[in-house]
Amino acid sequence: MTKQVYDLFIIGGGVNGCGIAADAAGRKLSVALCEQDDLASHTSSSSSKLIHGGLRYLEYYEFRLVREALIERDVLLKVAPQLVHPLRFIMPHNEFLRPAWMIRLGLFLYDHLNIKQSLPKSKALRLSDHPNNPLKPKYKKAFEYSDARVDDARLVVANALQAKANGAAILTRHKVISASQEQDCWLIKVMDQHNQEKSFYAKALINASGPWVDKIIQDFSLETRHHVRLVKGSHIVAPKIYEGDQAYILQNSDNRVIFVIPYQNQFSLIGTTDIDYQGDPSQLSCSPEEQDYLCNAVNAYFQYSISPKQIIWSYAGVRPLQSDMHGDPKKVTRDYSLEVHDKEGKLPVLSIFGGKVTTYRKLAEHALEQLQLYFPKMGKAWTAYSPLPGGDCGNFNAFCSQLEKAYPWLPKDLVNRLANAYGSRCHELLKHAQSLQDLGLHFGAGLYEKEVRFMIETEWARTLDDIIWRRSKLGLFLSPQEKDKLNNWLNQQPIKE
Repeated sequence: MTKQVYDLFIIGGGVNGCGIAADAAGRKLSVALCEQDDLASHTSSSSSKLIHGGLRYLEYYEFRLVREALIERDVLLKVAPQLVHPLRFIMPHNEFLRPAWMIRLGLFLYDHLNIKQSLPKSKALRLSDHPNNPLKPKYKKAFEYSDARVDDARLVVANALQAKANGAAILTRHKVISASQEQDCWLIKVMDQHNQEKSFYAKALINASGPWVDKIIQDFSLETRHHVRLVKGSHIVAPKIYEGDQAYILQNSDNRVIFVIPYQNQFSLIGTTDIDYQGDPSQLSCSPEEQDYLCNAVNAYFQYSISPKQIIWSYAGVRPLQSDMHGDPKKVTRDYSLEVHDKEGKLPVLSIFGGKVTTYRKLAEHALEQLQLYFPKMGKAWTAYSPLPGGDCGNFNAFCSQLEKAYPWLPKDLVNRLANAYGSRCHELLKHAQSLQDLGLHFGAGLYEKEVRFMIETEWARTLDDIIWRRSKLGLFLSPQEKDKLNNWLNQQPIKE
């Protein structure tokens, strides 16, 4: 039996790994992707849920990164309109931190580094002109600008779906245990969740393992000029502290910025922190000190104060940032580097250091440019113009209205949630359904059996956390009893691997 040799074997099912898999598969390369847990289990589901240029990066002269991120923001608004939505930010001016001229200059650059920007430009505000202003009266002036919000975990799933649609093999819950060079290819051995060992062969390896990138390099005995620095970022979710669709960016006394973002209609998402981290990247939580820090940052600006007792949910992740000379975690670059090792022009290993959700697609293009020498017949870049699965829904508000008319028996809030999660894939999910009864068992919070089966059959979901925290955020709404009901149902289902 002839062994199958993939062009690329990708280690890591976060946004970078899945983005590269999608791009490469669309260029007619054969691809296998291996993730030790669920897709987006770690860093890629622990972000601030933003697609943004990085306004504060301008203070550190990261002009290239900001320009690239601003351009990517516009691309993602077009190719994933169900997952990426415009968001206006208000920055109250604190005269004791950054002078107004500095903020105006930064916003001018932010508006013009991407000359084709599609979102509204920035402007100054007089807060007294806004009757529902939730900020303390001492803040008189503010600045407003545009960025976007994203469902980060579903963005990863969408890229995995795009990769699969172009022939890629997506292996979740498979851990790489070794990789060795044979004469003409890499032999990669992996262990699945049932402790069964499997072998794969590939012409090139991509180390997109995020926080584990250094460990993979060490395990493969490679030399490297780069390393990652793990910086922990935590977020908290509390009942919403103001009305309105706008987000806030707060200048903190330590010169960091804190985001306060409308979240899931009923909540405020608040983050993030920057703390060096040395432990296991899979074992993270938001510490009491971080909770206090985020609450205090909010309370310095808003009339309505919050305390850790009001926190409904918190999460933490580590950013695998490029290691540089900065002692202060907040100053470490959010840019990325790529490094290729090979053996006499063959069997390359490409490792990824750094990166952020916003620039994952461009990082994937740059990664494949690095591999062009080894795969000269590779196709051209294409992802900037092709919608992600579900993204061919056009104007999103019009799409939601069409869904309401097509499925009048669905509650409006459920239509909105499904549209945001699946885009045009809603029609596939709801196929043959003509009433709520056709959706099967109701687990609570508008989650029905038909949708859960859709997640399992098409999106690699397996566990309770996969479903209520990564494929959705229904963990915020389901009661403990409802979660148990869903978990018991899942444990009774025969899952085909």
